[in-house]
Amino acid sequence: MTEQVNEAELEALAGKVIGDVAGAMSLFMSYIGDQAGVYDIMDGAGALTVDELAAKTGLNSKYLSQWLGSNAAAGYVTYHADEDRFSLSEEQALIFAREGQPACMQGFFQSVVSQYETQAKAVETFKSGEGRPWGDHSECCFCGTDRFFRPGYAANLIDNWIPSLGGVEEKLKAGAKVADIACGHGSSTILMAEAYPNSTIVGIDFHGPSIEEAKAKAKKAGVSNVEFQVARAQDFEGDDFDFACIFDALHDMGDPVGAASHIKKALRPDGTFMLVEPLAGDSMSENLHPLGQIFYAFSTTICTPTSVAQEVGLGLGAQAGQKRLTEVLNQAGFANVSRATETPTNMVLEVTG
Repeated sequence: MTEQVNEAELEALAGKVIGDVAGAMSLFMSYIGDQAGVYDIMDGAGALTVDELAAKTGLNSKYLSQWLGSNAAAGYVTYHADEDRFSLSEEQALIFAREGQPACMQGFFQSVVSQYETQAKAVETFKSGEGRPWGDHSECCFCGTDRFFRPGYAANLIDNWIPSLGGVEEKLKAGAKVADIACGHGSSTILMAEAYPNSTIVGIDFHGPSIEEAKAKAKKAGVSNVEFQVARAQDFEGDDFDFACIFDALHDMGDPVGAASHIKKALRPDGTFMLVEPLAGDSMSENLHPLGQIFYAFSTTICTPTSVAQEVGLGLGAQAGQKRLTEVLNQAGFANVSRATETPTNMVLEVTG
């Protein structure tokens, strides 16, 4: 028997979906504007007509007119109807134009676009239940991931996260040996190398192309107290590390217990492991909000398939929660796990013993 449709609920859901579609297209428009440099040129330029912006950007005024209409409807740019001009407010500039600022979301948008870029493979993986290696994603995904996370690390790693750990900051200032595991393009590695010149920071990642990019960025930054190696978290080289860290990546690993176990063996007896993971509650019901919606989505196409593609394939997912993460760390031999601090998007766990 077919249930009777609640017309009010249907109308409300349809309205929400229309808003979601509008948001999806606005995000794509924002990505186009970022890649074409439109926001950068609008930033600080005042109110411009379509033709003035076309002259400054060298872009087709017909395309710009439609793009500006979409952006203005979304609230991403400001439309001055009395003058038929468009501008970026300070707040809009911080979100869409100011690369490297914590509020800038262009890396986030790029990460989302990367998933549509390889959507056929995502559907195939979802239907088959097989794994999908990290290296199978597009270059846009790697760049977007680094671009998205880098401002948050720049805002929090040195000033908040490391100082929240017992005695770690003092060790790093004096000179310590650090393992930055799953370092990707090396943004966190370079930040620590710059902040703690007496320490040696070893960036480790199993994705060779990412390590090559990390080496290039470290050279450009002019830091000499860094080393890099292509290796998995469960068998990287080196021991007697004073400090080890993983940023937003343990849940991507096929064998997080094995990874954490190897980290424990590689640390000095008084060493500290800092685990930064997406902020999540311990049950799905606690994570049913916009941030959880986003994390579960990325976990469907990136995090869980990456884990399943590796040995063990535990598939923690991007919303594992502190309780589940603590179980993994305890199984690896760590006795003490506590939340040192958090941000609106991340939890920082201090792991010792």
